[in-house]
Amino acid sequence: MVFSSLTFLYLFLPLSLLFHYSTKNDLFRNIFLTIFSLVFYAWAEPMWIFLMVFTALFDFSTGLYIEKKRGTPWAKVGLIASIVVNIGLLVAYKYGGFIYDNLHYWFPLPFDRPQNSLPVGISFYTFMVISYVVDIYRGEIKAQRNPLNFLMFISLFQHLVAGPIVRYSQISEQVEKRTIDWSRMSDGVTRFCIGLFKKVAIANVAGVLVDKYLDTQLYSLSSYEGWFGIAMFSIQLYFDFSGYSDMAIGLAKLFGFDFHENFKHPYAAISVGDFYRRWHISLGRFFRDYVYIPLGGNRKHQDRNILIVWFLTGFWHGANWNFALWGTYFGVLMVLEKHLKFILDKTPRVLKHGYTLVLIVFSRAIFYFVDFNQLSYFIGNLFYSKHAINPGFLSDITTHVFWFILVIVLCIPWDEIYTQDHPVRNRVAIRYAYVRPFANAFLLVLSTMLLVNATFNPFLYTRF
Repeated sequence: MVFSSLTFLYLFLPLSLLFHYSTKNDLFRNIFLTIFSLVFYAWAEPMWIFLMVFTALFDFSTGLYIEKKRGTPWAKVGLIASIVVNIGLLVAYKYGGFIYDNLHYWFPLPFDRPQNSLPVGISFYTFMVISYVVDIYRGEIKAQRNPLNFLMFISLFQHLVAGPIVRYSQISEQVEKRTIDWSRMSDGVTRFCIGLFKKVAIANVAGVLVDKYLDTQLYSLSSYEGWFGIAMFSIQLYFDFSGYSDMAIGLAKLFGFDFHENFKHPYAAISVGDFYRRWHISLGRFFRDYVYIPLGGNRKHQDRNILIVWFLTGFWHGANWNFALWGTYFGVLMVLEKHLKFILDKTPRVLKHGYTLVLIVFSRAIFYFVDFNQLSYFIGNLFYSKHAINPGFLSDITTHVFWFILVIVLCIPWDEIYTQDHPVRNRVAIRYAYVRPFANAFLLVLSTMLLVNATFNPFLYTRF
């Protein structure tokens, strides 16, 4: 089940809200929320519930053990055991086939390739439990003592499938007790409707164009169409994932939780480093706090640390060498930007913005094509193609003009242009308060109409 499905919108969500607010007892609320979260997760692949529940209970017990043994060598033993088990499960299910293929290429193996499918959300909840046990080991949080509460934290349907990566320290108090806050719920409805619209009206439309230009017509693309195809993939990826994050944050507010922001207008960035401080923020902070800083951070071997973090970031996204290449690409760019900062600081903002967009859009080709033959052919076509422009290309451009304008408007960081105390922002906020219910209803109805006949409605990040 996905957030942008009619089943979720008009059956699952109303029922889960009804049960959650049918009682003021926090225990019953947590029970209901846990049950609905497990149903949500099991909707497509019920067998993977057992793996997720095992992970939650194992790390619940490990957290208690680490806290009990804190200050002794046994606490480190518990920490290492937790990391080994969790990373081991992630490697087995996500990277088992990849490891087999690479070993078998050099040394023929006497057994068949493992055919395990990828458990939905395993990359996200694995990082959640690792951050939990590490924070307990560091003494930054106290271990949860109620296994139901911890299972609810891990399995919350608002973030389980595709993030954001929520740390226990962020919502520990809300796990124990939540109160009805009508202002928060109103904000949650607005945030959810905006995210749903971004997903259905922007990401899905871009996705149709991506399939047309990067799959169907790949070997007959002109350079213009190649750049157009990866630009559409860049739009799809951003509005798909940021739309999902908006919906997750909005849903969390409806149930009394406050998740941190996961995107902050990345396409307004003026450097690659700035872009990834704005993109998938929860993942960047995880690697910063649990990999980059322990390796030495800015204090020693900074270039090495950056390259390691980005290599791991690439592999986190998928079990293929193109993801490792994609991560290395950005690692090298980050290092270059660090050493060329004195030049970037003197470069006009518009040029920095332009160079950033070109590098980001180009990187989507590496991210999209897992087959290196296709990737090399496509990159070659980006810079020189013998193919003429296909007849339908100009038609696709002209029929989507207003859609392109909407995309640009939604990418502009209006809240950074008009800051919190700006008089224009204050006037707009006051007037918008009166029309917000109607705007939310309009976005919901429009998104529903688009979903009724939709044939293309995947969430890209569910496969990571």
